[in-house]
Amino acid sequence: QVQLAESGGTLVQAGGSLRLSCIASGFKFSNSGMGWFRQAPGKEREFVAAISWSGGSSYYLESVKGRFTISRDNAKNTVYLQMNSLKPEDTAVYYCAADTKHTVLQTVDYWGQGSQVTVSS
Repeated sequence: QVQLAESGGTLVQAGGSLRLSCIASGFKFSNSGMGWFRQAPGKEREFVAAISWSGGSSYYLESVKGRFTISRDNAKNTVYLQMNSLKPEDTAVYYCAADTKHTVLQTVDYWGQGSQVTVSS
């Protein structure tokens, strides 16, 4: 019953923009810290961004600061990742993540199934 459904991943040229969406269901979204992770081929899954329950605080991987923006709409149970100035090294499967026990993501309870983002040079 718990679902994190990602969408928006696609092939995009370097320098382009993309917005990922994650629609949550089956848990109390509005009280949960949310975030995004990614995993590139042959690499470990890494943290990308997180947002507090109310959207008042956000955190980013250093390499995406200034390019990516995380946001949420609690009325729609949706978290977004706006990605600008994309680079080939951003190519990865992007995963939506939820922490139902903390208002800011600390430990992931639920994962989305992933959305492929491919940035061509």
